[in-house]
Amino acid sequence: MCKNRAMGASRAPHRIAVLARPGVLVLELSVVHQLFPYALGADGEPLYEVRTCAEQPGPLPSSADFPISVPHGPEALQDADTVFVPAAAGDDAPETAGRLPRQLAEALAATAEHARIASICTGAFVLAAAGLLDGRSATTHWNSAARFRARFPQVRLIADVLYVDEGAVLTSAGEAAGIDLCMHMIREDHGVAVANAVARSAVVPAHREGGQAQFIRTAVPEPRGSATGRAREWAREHLDRRIDLAELASCASMSVRTFTRRFRDETGLSPAQWLAQQRVERAQQLLEETGLTVESIAWRTGFGTAAALRRQLRERLGTSPSAYRSTFGGPATSRPGS
Repeated sequence: MCKNRAMGASRAPHRIAVLARPGVLVLELSVVHQLFPYALGADGEPLYEVRTCAEQPGPLPSSADFPISVPHGPEALQDADTVFVPAAAGDDAPETAGRLPRQLAEALAATAEHARIASICTGAFVLAAAGLLDGRSATTHWNSAARFRARFPQVRLIADVLYVDEGAVLTSAGEAAGIDLCMHMIREDHGVAVANAVARSAVVPAHREGGQAQFIRTAVPEPRGSATGRAREWAREHLDRRIDLAELASCASMSVRTFTRRFRDETGLSPAQWLAQQRVERAQQLLEETGLTVESIAWRTGFGTAAALRRQLRERLGTSPSAYRSTFGGPATSRPGS
């Protein structure tokens, strides 16, 4: 579900704390610093303030052949609006057994109640060990997926997505997916125009397939492949038509019963839930990027009528097509009658 967390231009910059740990992956640490500072308001003022912190300030070993100097201690987490936990070497090592060192657990526990928390790559192991992902959906690097599932059965792991947005808690897959997650958060906070400006400045995609989606279902390599991936790819290409379960199962060369079970295992959703989600996400993308009428978008996304599309957006996003387009669409998408 897309939730507009937009912050007024008159407010102070949104405070981001990046929690570095021993062995932190350098690229993941730098992603946050390289994207959010490019986000500027209409007055040219920064919309975010990014600070790096650790359990103790000072020199910290990294995954590279050089240490980093961390200026802030855990107190930076206490007044942060967003906390990032990038991956560190050994996050998924057997000896951690899903437990957090006391000092790290205490630092996370002191995070402001209103803050959203996001992980990059195996940083999801930290969030799960802290209990922040219990009963939620999440993702992590595909190579660590099996270890994550075994260690945290209370978390619904979705291994073939770039990131998962659960509102207050967000997780992303590998290092590059951290870029996708950051762009998603900027886009959701301040809309498509700001996100596009950041993308141009950093020379990265504003978003990959799926647009402003809670789950971005761009293929991420999995060791054993995805049994229902071909069916999902086919469905995305035919969202303008009625798609039934038997057709999807046939595309995957499975019985309906087997397909339904495997589909839920791989996506965490039933085929019907997933299809509805894909249709809404495509509608969001068209509202953001085109000037098509609501009637045309309803037809292209398989809802059939503008009334059905409006109903779905109201139920799932709590907004109307015109309000969504006004918030997230660029100037060229404005069109009356939305």
